[in-house]
Amino acid sequence: MAEISVTKVEQSGQTKIKNVPIAVTPEGFWCCPSPVVFQKTPKTQNPLNKPKSSPPAPTPSSAFQKKQNSVSEKKQANPSPKSNLVSNDQKAPNSDASLPCLPSVTERTPRLKTDNVPRKVSIEFGEAGTSDLKVILLGKQGFAVKMCVHKNILIEHSSFFANKILEQQLVFSCLEIDDCDDVEIYVETVGLMYCKELKQRLIKQSVPHVLRILKIAEQLGFTSCIQSCLEYLEAVPWVGEEEEDNVVNSVLRLQVEGIGVTPVLKRVSSDVSKPPKETLSQILELVLKSNDERGRREMKSIVLKLLGESNNLPSCSSSGDACNETIYGYCRSCLDMLLSAFRQATESEFTSKLNDSREPFLKQISLEADNLLWLLDILADRLAADEFAVMWARQKELASLHAKLPIVSRYHVSCITARLFVGLGKGELLPSKDIRHLLLETWLQPLINDYSWLQHGCRTFDRKVVEEGIGRTILTLPLEEQQSILLGWLGSFLRAGDNCPNLQKAFEVWWRRTFVRPYTDSVNLPQPDSTTALNIVEK
Repeated sequence: MAEISVTKVEQSGQTKIKNVPIAVTPEGFWCCPSPVVFQKTPKTQNPLNKPKSSPPAPTPSSAFQKKQNSVSEKKQANPSPKSNLVSNDQKAPNSDASLPCLPSVTERTPRLKTDNVPRKVSIEFGEAGTSDLKVILLGKQGFAVKMCVHKNILIEHSSFFANKILEQQLVFSCLEIDDCDDVEIYVETVGLMYCKELKQRLIKQSVPHVLRILKIAEQLGFTSCIQSCLEYLEAVPWVGEEEEDNVVNSVLRLQVEGIGVTPVLKRVSSDVSKPPKETLSQILELVLKSNDERGRREMKSIVLKLLGESNNLPSCSSSGDACNETIYGYCRSCLDMLLSAFRQATESEFTSKLNDSREPFLKQISLEADNLLWLLDILADRLAADEFAVMWARQKELASLHAKLPIVSRYHVSCITARLFVGLGKGELLPSKDIRHLLLETWLQPLINDYSWLQHGCRTFDRKVVEEGIGRTILTLPLEEQQSILLGWLGSFLRAGDNCPNLQKAFEVWWRRTFVRPYTDSVNLPQPDSTTALNIVEK
């Protein structure tokens, strides 16, 4: 065992020396002590703040603590006598070296209470009798640390120390390093120069700790340590995005020639020039063709979330059109299979048979409708769903076949229509006026027919949001088209009541636009038919 001597500078100018046993490596140097040695600041002498009792097992440090307690009590009774606190055992050959000590904090800030004043701590490492160089680290935290080291070791492992030693031609064999950012890690990194198996020393260390060592090793030009740190970082798991970012940023900042950082960075980047379009296509195909309902549902949610997070990244903007093209390719494919399943399920030879014969086609309808709904959500998040509205509005045949199947088999299609109206009402897609009118003309009545089932049989259906979307979509049309659609809705609502979308808000807006005519004074608009209101009342 070797010892380090810790010198504490008291406010009265007296000095105490503490010997702390630490382990020595087989190579003849030290293992860095606990960070508590660096962080500990002694409290001022105060009878109210007595040191904590030592553990039952006697140790050199606990023996010193007991001595310090007795000395503390004597000092309170008689603060003026000179210091006589160093025992014969504590007078080590290296303890009488002159260590730099910064002024006490109380001298610079006399207004502070003495109970809260931190003390400056000087720590000495190594054995002065066998070393030929002293390195003094002046930390920004107020620590003054002296290391007794060997020139040949530092010159062999550190280009920084080699340049310092050879250029300055040290006469007194003493080298000072000012403003050390991380004194504790600096000492540990110098200690690693005495170790043969650096990678073994890093095992079971945390990633943040190794990153601190890597930073100091780069400053010292400690190439073998840098390489060992990179090998550690390449093999150890990174926990969380923050730690991953810290590792990548630290590795990218390395400026040492001849050090390969590629193995570490391969974890977050690829050398294979595979287009994003091809990768996305493979992911979409796997999800769309999955036979497991739960796995497909969970992966649809994850892919939708991840694509939404990457929409605003600059790296994705250049490939956005290609990705949208890939998504629309799958939309057309799913739509073709949906129409084919409807045709087969509504053929006369199947309608006259038992439901079991139509079961495969009904499952296909449910699957393809769900796939289309998912693809629509992706396109809406990417603000690229206008073309989907065009495709859906033109499905006249699908809309006509829709009424030939039971509601329980067809309502999935109405979910797509409802999602489109919600997107139109929120401004997520902006198709032309003709497409908006065609969409309402083709799909509003099928949606009304399935409305009762959607409210009670579809857990994700939000009636208020859907009704608001339908109403807002209607109000974007010319006034005459608003009237045609709303009068048709009014007949359905008076027959079905709650089983029909409630578009009263849109109806009130259209009424005010038609009969109150707030804009006719400034714009020449055609006068509405005076019998329109009477016809509505009669109906």
